[in-house]
Amino acid sequence: MEVGVRIVGIVLRVLNFLLAPLFWLHWRKQDPLRVPPIRNPVLLQSASELAEAIRSGKLTSEEVVTTFISRIHEVNPHINAVVQDLMCTAVYRAREADLLLREVRLKGEIDELIVTKPLLGVPFTIKESCSLKSMSNSVGCLEHRGRTAREDGRAVQLVTEAGAIPLLISNTPELCLGWETTNLLHGATNNPYRLSTTPGGSSGGEAALLASGASALSVSSDIAGSIRIPAAYCGVFGHKPTPGIISIEGHVPTLTDENYPKFLTVGPMTRYAEDLPLLLSVMAGQQAHRLELQRPVAVDRLRIYHMTEATKSIALLSVHPAIQQAVLKATDYLHNKCGATLCAEKFKELEESVEMSVSVFFAMKDIPNMLQDPLNPKHEKSLLMEIIKYFTGNGSRSLQALGFALLRSKLLFIPRRRLAHHRERARRLRTIMMEKLGTDGVLLYPVHNSLAHYHNQVFLRASGVMYSMLFNVLGFPATVVPMGLHDGLPVAIQVIAAPYQDRLCLAVAKQLEERFGGWQPIV
Repeated sequence: MEVGVRIVGIVLRVLNFLLAPLFWLHWRKQDPLRVPPIRNPVLLQSASELAEAIRSGKLTSEEVVTTFISRIHEVNPHINAVVQDLMCTAVYRAREADLLLREVRLKGEIDELIVTKPLLGVPFTIKESCSLKSMSNSVGCLEHRGRTAREDGRAVQLVTEAGAIPLLISNTPELCLGWETTNLLHGATNNPYRLSTTPGGSSGGEAALLASGASALSVSSDIAGSIRIPAAYCGVFGHKPTPGIISIEGHVPTLTDENYPKFLTVGPMTRYAEDLPLLLSVMAGQQAHRLELQRPVAVDRLRIYHMTEATKSIALLSVHPAIQQAVLKATDYLHNKCGATLCAEKFKELEESVEMSVSVFFAMKDIPNMLQDPLNPKHEKSLLMEIIKYFTGNGSRSLQALGFALLRSKLLFIPRRRLAHHRERARRLRTIMMEKLGTDGVLLYPVHNSLAHYHNQVFLRASGVMYSMLFNVLGFPATVVPMGLHDGLPVAIQVIAAPYQDRLCLAVAKQLEERFGGWQPIV
């Protein structure tokens, strides 16, 4: 581990220890608060079940859509996840779907509709950065206030073409550059299980809606754990697919760097494991065949690697014991109950996850400069002055965006002459892990080192991002699996496979859901 990384890690660890009581004192009155319980059983059905119920006539699309709209109105005052909605339009589209279904049933063509519109009449929600035509596209950035999307993002387009009905776009940190969902335009989104804590970022708005029972399906994106960390903090399923499978066309922000499409992925978030392959297949469009999602996975023939933490260095925060136990319980179940082969080997190279992640990410061109003056692009503002402006209420950037600017500038004090070395280490690790995992191996691993933490505590626990960010660097698919609750907060792990082996992740997620319960509705 680099000396600079050690020093920064130790300083943050000490600060986390010293300041933890202050965070608790500040938020203690809100600690017991959560969103109202789910009372309508329609909200507890999977998207797959809802689609089938709508096709069969047991439910109408209008009934389903209005039920979710009511739930959004009930929970959003508590979680603050909605940026802009189109609920009246959604009800109109639901009625159109119901009319279409009546005609199709009369003609006896329902089987054809299952293929062409597998999500007909099912409501879904969209992360603002993924773009929904004519809706807000500012992505939490003050200078982009009022900007709207000219077109649907490609993934959003495919989901709507499959018959799903968009309800709203949801909150993100500024330009998706943060692991808490807060910005100066729309404020902070809260975790539905404990409102004093964050839902994570950058897809925190989507995760909070799903966990609240206010969304059936989500189109989100992952650039450094942006799907997986919110999914873990909110106890829902999220999948970062193999890069290149789902188009990132229409996503904001975007970079011109050729490596960006390998780093950023658009992906699905759901409440139930069975909905992941369905939504993934729709979002992938013509690329879906490359994943062979219909090909059965024999869990008893899989090889299971597991690690409860990347390093035991005192420089970095330890992984929460409940998360470590979740990794061990999942490993034990898959090995002793499902018959999978346990592999004892560990990937020691993961100890340098921070250095590899930072070195690869910041090597890309056109990474947003949060200190650039929008009125004079050649001028860079003072970081210190921007921080002072923020705390005096006159800032134009969120605190997370300024933290990102500091990281971009200092690179955790990793010597620039060492960056190429760490990028080469990442390339070697990718080769090693591809060979080890092959076409039948998965790695069970933490998503982050902590459970959902108090708002603004992210700065002290930022090292936990390395557990997710590295797999953006390596380009591996990964699925978040909820494993229950600890002290009222969700516990989750991620299942990682080699590129194009997404179906292994999804199969293990489904198996673990059956044993450990998956999403725990607030009832």
